[in-house]
Amino acid sequence: MLQDKDRIFTNIYGFHDWGLEGARARGQWDGTKAIIEKGRDWIINEMKTSGLRGRGGAGFPTGLKWSFMPKESDGRPHYLVVNADESEPGTCKDREILRHDPHHLVEGCLLASFAMGAHAAYIYVRGEFIRERQHLQAAIDQAYEAGLIGKNACGSGWDFDLYVHHGAGAYICGEETALLESLEGKKGQPRLKPPFPANVGLYGCPTTVNNVESIAVAPTILRRGGAWFAGLGKPNNTGSKLFCVSGHVNKPGTFEEEMGIPFREMIDKHCGGVRGGWDNLLAVIPGGSSVPMVTAENIIDCPMDFDSLRNLGSGLGTAAVIVMDKSTDVIKAIARLAHFYKHESCGQCTPCREGTGWMWRVMERLVTGEAEKREIDMLFQVTKQVEGHTICALGDAAAWPIQGLIKNFRHVIEERIDQHHGGASRVAAE
Repeated sequence: MLQDKDRIFTNIYGFHDWGLEGARARGQWDGTKAIIEKGRDWIINEMKTSGLRGRGGAGFPTGLKWSFMPKESDGRPHYLVVNADESEPGTCKDREILRHDPHHLVEGCLLASFAMGAHAAYIYVRGEFIRERQHLQAAIDQAYEAGLIGKNACGSGWDFDLYVHHGAGAYICGEETALLESLEGKKGQPRLKPPFPANVGLYGCPTTVNNVESIAVAPTILRRGGAWFAGLGKPNNTGSKLFCVSGHVNKPGTFEEEMGIPFREMIDKHCGGVRGGWDNLLAVIPGGSSVPMVTAENIIDCPMDFDSLRNLGSGLGTAAVIVMDKSTDVIKAIARLAHFYKHESCGQCTPCREGTGWMWRVMERLVTGEAEKREIDMLFQVTKQVEGHTICALGDAAAWPIQGLIKNFRHVIEERIDQHHGGASRVAAE
């Protein structure tokens, strides 16, 4: 359980001043110049020591990702790009950082960019985030005025510029290479990899793309030491994390908690328990809409971390926990997600372009029970043909919710079909 002294985001609810004065009072921008003076290698090693895994969903080790950037410049500039396109259904953590604690991110951008030899960074903000973008831009302006970024940032001798770019509401632009395409002013479609962004990224230059939370926690980790962060949570799943819980709990919310906290303890402590009591829990999507749902009995005592949830056949993703009680029509819920992925597919890969629409249409028939039972296996087979056969992970994201439904709630689908066909034969007999 996270102690208050170990909390990184101390203004996540916006009770205090989000501006520079308030940020400094909470310990931000303290000794930033001294951290820069320790050098690039020291910063990257501390990040590796911390064990921080990317907070955008995939959980890739952040320090390792930074180390992929070329050590020496070959004449091309280096860039840091921050992914603030938070479009994963159920996820609402990065917006709280942007809105209520933006200086965490601004300072993080400076330190991360310095560690990777980048003199410029871009923050790609979701187009619908209006207040968030205003606060972020204001925080950047304050940092420029105070000499914390810009020429000779913090008096360190490092020049650094930070830009905000807003998207136009496409989910696919949350994928790092589609985000780079969009940032360059092109259609937001994922690129083939390799080459990877660390070698050929924004404008063909070495680039690292990181999630808002991954960058925002960096200054505190560097100030307090990687070993402090590694001492929280569990091995390979270290530190604290912002969780956002929605759905059928008494108090939905976003909060910071230690990695590996058991699901039941987290819901009781922060969300006032499940609506109607624990016996009323039906299913949970533990990491944003693209990870498979799991049943109540499987998740109830599961530690909330990357590895435990992967072993459960799901994933921590962005830690957007969607709780469903027994009033939920799970088939309808997953059909709704299937429609979302159909709508957001960029259409570049045939399995995803054709498969997402096909899967959604079958899901709609499963909702009413009009389908045949043999179509359940056929649907599962199609999800396997989409999964892993596309340029980016949107195909997987469309397939996994349906796979989770079939794996855990096949009996519900079959009952729905029996009911429908039973009703239809009764009508025919009459």
